[in-house]
Amino acid sequence: MTSDTLTRGEQDFGEDPIARRETDNYTAEYIQGFVEKWDSLIDWEGRAESEGDFFIDILRARGKKTVLDVAAGTGFHSVRLLEAGFDVTSADGSAEMLAKAFENAKKRGHMLKTVQADWRWLNKDIQGKYDAIICLGNSFTHIFDEMDRRRALAEFYAALKHDGILILDHRNYDVIMDEGFRTKHKYYYTGENVSAEPEHVDDSLARFKYTFPDGAEYHLNMFPLRKTYVRKLLNEAGFRTIRSFGDFQEQTDDSEPDFFVQVAYKDEPEGSDE
Repeated sequence: MTSDTLTRGEQDFGEDPIARRETDNYTAEYIQGFVEKWDSLIDWEGRAESEGDFFIDILRARGKKTVLDVAAGTGFHSVRLLEAGFDVTSADGSAEMLAKAFENAKKRGHMLKTVQADWRWLNKDIQGKYDAIICLGNSFTHIFDEMDRRRALAEFYAALKHDGILILDHRNYDVIMDEGFRTKHKYYYTGENVSAEPEHVDDSLARFKYTFPDGAEYHLNMFPLRKTYVRKLLNEAGFRTIRSFGDFQEQTDDSEPDFFVQVAYKDEPEGSDE
């Protein structure tokens, strides 16, 4: 997908924002003003402290070197993995996000290898195969159509080497839909005086409002992914083993975590009990 003039103007959800449930709309959601504020929502230092070396340790444990960050956003994980010694390629469907990621990396003394790519046709835009793919930041929820989700996972699978790993995260939508929204505001969105809360939730839409200290407000329309459904999709895409973590802990009550991380292996990892 390519950016259009909307990415520099205002978010456009039409006359009925709740009715906007198309994957392609995300290019109009991540407008320049929102992208410029994204890092204050994440807070790189707070995010790094909350997750520690979780992703680095998983990749190192299997001897992985080349990583494709398919949802690079403003570059947080791409830069962290670069600094940990990985060979990283950063991809995103939003040109605005990629430009910001490149700028952030440059400020920290790194040159990102970037590519703008739609996950549904990922392998047309990337070169070669990777040891690992990461799809973080609740990004997979931007896909509304099930066939598109399956197509994207098939593209991820094809872009991985025979023993590759896919790491994908998503909010704990089970709790949001079944019990209501709550958050520790500790692991993912750690910025001060910012909020990310649902404005509307149903079985096929989670519309979140992002509020910043200067009063600016933005929205994202996302598909609420249930944990068992994500694991089912990964299994049906061909991944042999899937390990689920809640807020970076493998053994946890599913009602407690704010976010889930799914680690999917193309082969059978040593010591696996699944």
